[in-house]
Amino acid sequence: MTLIALPAALLALVGATAAQPGDAHRTREPRIVLPHDWEQRFIRYATVDDADRRIVRHVHVDPDAHARLRPGMPAPDGTLLIMADARARLDTTGQPLRDAGGRFLPEPGWIALFAKRKDARRDRATEPGLRNGDWDYAAFDGAGRPRDVSLAACFACHQQARAAQDYTFTLWDYAATRGGGR
Repeated sequence: MTLIALPAALLALVGATAAQPGDAHRTREPRIVLPHDWEQRFIRYATVDDADRRIVRHVHVDPDAHARLRPGMPAPDGTLLIMADARARLDTTGQPLRDAGGRFLPEPGWIALFAKRKDARRDRATEPGLRNGDWDYAAFDGAGRPRDVSLAACFACHQQARAAQDYTFTLWDYAATRGGGR
């Protein structure tokens, strides 16, 4: 597992999914379905501690895509990433408790899930003005039920990663550091 440090502004942007009136980027009918067994099958490749929001974010990739990742290459079509957020355990002063390695200790259970899937065949007409290559996004509550929230922040944030990084942050870095497929 790799610790990836992302700027707090990017983490906040991804977490800022409050619905906006007239927003065309919403999760009304999710185009991404969470696999029922993702927690058992998917590979956690990054963990990010967010001190501002006091959460621990675990980032997972589906096993097929994980096996096909190559440094400097776009993620394979069909790649599914899941970000699972948990609250950090807090001490009596409200500060996150840390393990021996300095990482936040998560509370049990998820408070929110976000998914990102690469699909070259999807309908891009639903994203006027925002594109992230072939990537699409969805938001879910901690139990995996779709949330009707704005996804514009997801598209906007990942545009910062640019096409040269396949609009990813942690996955691109992880592929580069692990030196290719399994």
